[in-house]
Amino acid sequence: MKTLVIHPTDQSTDFLCPIYKDIENKTVIKGGISKKELLKEVKSHDRIMMLGHGSPMGLFAVGQFKQEHYMSYIIDSTFVPALQNKDNVFIWCFANQFVEQYDLSGFYSGMFISEVQEANLYNYKVCQETITYSNDNFSKIVGQHISKASEHIYKMVTAEYGKLKNNNPIIKYNNERLNYKTM
Repeated sequence: MKTLVIHPTDQSTDFLCPIYKDIENKTVIKGGISKKELLKEVKSHDRIMMLGHGSPMGLFAVGQFKQEHYMSYIIDSTFVPALQNKDNVFIWCFANQFVEQYDLSGFYSGMFISEVQEANLYNYKVCQETITYSNDNFSKIVGQHISKASEHIYKMVTAEYGKLKNNNPIIKYNNERLNYKTM
């Protein structure tokens, strides 16, 4: 299986790198290409992994891709036809709304607290250590199962990451917002 990883360069999401570090036959794109070039890559790969910051409208470009000055997304509705009929991975805040709106399949996250400011926004008063513990364990666990189908990833991640929720309210919150949808 040929895997394409789209993970815009952003120091605040570097904790996601362990998810794909051991995948064989992968292409990692962190920036420097246009949407048109990226679309060609998406079409030529079997599985697409999209990781970083985003919204219900897509994955943010974070200024890393060749683009017009007004474009803030590298993955948006224009990619939907190319993402259909693939077992994808969508890890960004509110990816669930993107996946459900366009009836896509794969493993995905809803709102995902990965920074102290986000925790504060959702009324969690936690320190950076709590966030780092959640982020590191999430990425490690997903990385251990990433070569499997999304249903397997979902079941294993929610079970293993979920075991840690009693000591960490952020893990509990994030774990409840993971899901998958089959083709």
